[in-house]
Amino acid sequence: MTESVRDELRVIYAAADAAVRAAGPRCEASGRCCRFTEYGHTLFLSAFEAELLLEGAPEYPRPVSRDGCPFQIDGLCTARDARPLGCRIYFCDPTYQERMTAITEEAVAALKRVAETHGTGWHYAPLHHFLNARPEPPPADSMTPTRTPLPVV
Repeated sequence: MTESVRDELRVIYAAADAAVRAAGPRCEASGRCCRFTEYGHTLFLSAFEAELLLEGAPEYPRPVSRDGCPFQIDGLCTARDARPLGCRIYFCDPTYQERMTAITEEAVAALKRVAETHGTGWHYAPLHHFLNARPEPPPADSMTPTRTPLPVV
């Protein structure tokens, strides 16, 4: 992904974050947003968002099921800064549902324009598809001692 696409994605995120703040949905910190199967929803994201997420996200156990987000640990998001639009926009507040739909439609349309402008094609899929496609990290080399930096005196 080019830096230009990253910048455009961050602008889209900032606009969505501002629209959500203006709408003021209530968050009960229940974690339902991250437990997809249990609460009957799926987190979809674009390939751009997946790439940005995976650049900054911590390692996670694989394979990933569609049931929930592997970045929710002890009720908290461990990939918060790079979280995709669905995570930024979704709240289970029933008074926010109509506005949430409008914010989502605006943001996804903006993502599609980025794909069109940069000629990258459009790929939109559930989170677990992207997470399972990421190569496994190489195993630790147990024969090489870890290096501890020497103190500066």
